[in-house]
Amino acid sequence: MKEKINLIFVGDIVGEPGLQILEKELPTLIKKFQSNLVVVNAENADAGKGLTDEISERIFSLGVDVITTGNHIWDNWKSRPLLTINDKVLRPVNYPPGNPGRGFKIFESKAGVMVAVVQIQGRTYMQSIDCPFRGIDNALKVISNQAQVVIVDFHAETTAEKVSMGWHLDGKVSAVIGTHTHIQTSDACILPLGTGYITDVGMTGPYDSVLGMKKDVALKRFILQTAHKFELAENDTKLCAVFVQIDSETGQAIRIEPIIIPKFVTSIYEEIL
Repeated sequence: MKEKINLIFVGDIVGEPGLQILEKELPTLIKKFQSNLVVVNAENADAGKGLTDEISERIFSLGVDVITTGNHIWDNWKSRPLLTINDKVLRPVNYPPGNPGRGFKIFESKAGVMVAVVQIQGRTYMQSIDCPFRGIDNALKVISNQAQVVIVDFHAETTAEKVSMGWHLDGKVSAVIGTHTHIQTSDACILPLGTGYITDVGMTGPYDSVLGMKKDVALKRFILQTAHKFELAENDTKLCAVFVQIDSETGQAIRIEPIIIPKFVTSIYEEIL
């Protein structure tokens, strides 16, 4: 009997605060959950925009197998060479041909099981790129013959598009994990045909902020309706992730558990205790 796949997927790393809490907490999480597969979304790791080779090496040194990204990977020109030379750093598979990088990675996991990690990006309120539903279907034609366990990072803006993708892929992949909106949702579940699902895994970074950026700048943009340069926030750093246990024989999820470290204080009494 093959070993189960114990996946830890860490949500969107935002800047140096996110990297520091990742370095502090991920080794403990790997040990706690006996993880043999680790995926991290790092499209905001370089001060909020993109990813560099140096930062990617910091992340991989923690035992991370694959880094996913998203639309903000293109906002930093330092990211493009990395997408070309490192096949463990992914960008969404449904960007038009001609863009650097690749959308999926197939490899043998630490458990000795063939695993595929694939990333797609939504279109609603985002770039008008190729269809994510057709994009993932085409990718699965290649992946399904080579890997029993398939993890999908769906980088999208709206809950409706993400939920639709979950239903579209139920029974076809092991897990569909949403990224991009930086707020962890409370709908982690195993869908009827065995696919683990969460609409958004959340942000790893400073929560004394608006999605990782300084509050006053975000407020000015909303209230004044004019451009103000975003600045990275620093305080109340948390790590958001999800643990998914997968039967390597069937490729189906058998357990899913959201993670927030440290947890949010929901009442004054919690803080006192």
